[in-house]
Amino acid sequence: MQKFFAILSARNKEFFRDRAALSWNFIFPILLLFGFAFMFSDEGNKLYKVGLLQTSEDQKLTAESSFTQLKHVNFVTYESEEKAVLNVDQHKIDLLVDFPKRRYWVNETSSKGYIAEQLLLASHPDFSPSHTRGRAIRYVDWVMPGILGMNMMFSCLFGVGYVIVRYRKNGVLKRFQATPLTAFEFLSAQVVSRLLIVMGVTSLLFIGCNLILDFYVLGSLFDLFIVAVLGATSMISMSLLIASRSSSEEFAGGLLNFLSWPMMLLSGVWFSLEGTHEIVQKVAQIFPLTHMLDAARAIMTDGVGLLDVSYNLLVMTAMTIVFLVISSFMFSWGSERS
Repeated sequence: MQKFFAILSARNKEFFRDRAALSWNFIFPILLLFGFAFMFSDEGNKLYKVGLLQTSEDQKLTAESSFTQLKHVNFVTYESEEKAVLNVDQHKIDLLVDFPKRRYWVNETSSKGYIAEQLLLASHPDFSPSHTRGRAIRYVDWVMPGILGMNMMFSCLFGVGYVIVRYRKNGVLKRFQATPLTAFEFLSAQVVSRLLIVMGVTSLLFIGCNLILDFYVLGSLFDLFIVAVLGATSMISMSLLIASRSSSEEFAGGLLNFLSWPMMLLSGVWFSLEGTHEIVQKVAQIFPLTHMLDAARAIMTDGVGLLDVSYNLLVMTAMTIVFLVISSFMFSWGSERS
């Protein structure tokens, strides 16, 4: 443990002395968050969206209504009342109508919901209302996990993989090989060091931006933290796999970019993968960032617990174990494999 803590301390000091890297870890995600908060603050150009609660036998009754024939209204069908009402709460839909039971749900705080309600009552004045007062999910609330996740991804991949390759190229690893330090001890210290740094920076960013932007979080912050820890650990382990034998910074940088860019584009950082081609959705499942963001958004916007996102947690844990085992086996101090 003494050797482990010595490496851990040295790596932490090296990171905090690099002021440019430390500053960029804070400035870049803050600029993105506030930029998106400003750009998507006006949602006035969106069409009305109305949810319809119905089963297969209710479709004829719904289709015959003059309300469903209105233009410029997007109708979405739901089978689950609980999920549909939650969408009204979160302003994802402006109105929810149950034609067989002659009732509807509207959010009292939604101006678009008020207009949609008046359109419905013009055709069906006898429908009974149910009111909610939920808060809208802004785009910045949805994109926030993606921006912080992307920042974690770059920090995990380049902050560990690139550094180890530089150590190997400069002969630092050969000096470590002359000590009693084993490959597993060295790699585990790198993982813990980067994990502490990434989680510390990410936690401070989330807390600071949340004080100003007031993010929408229904679930537990502790559950969110656990998801972030597992996601960061799996991405750090992935970077160790890339850096386990490479001695060229250019080659390692190319491999890390080859991983990071597809992960950033296909993991749902900027947009939802719903509606994309089935192949794209399947390819996205091989990236740990996809599972981290899916679990984080489910906790934040749907209020689920860790048990509900257990599949994502198990996948990230399995990825971490596999990457670490292979990295330890393949790791090279220098010209010879250890």
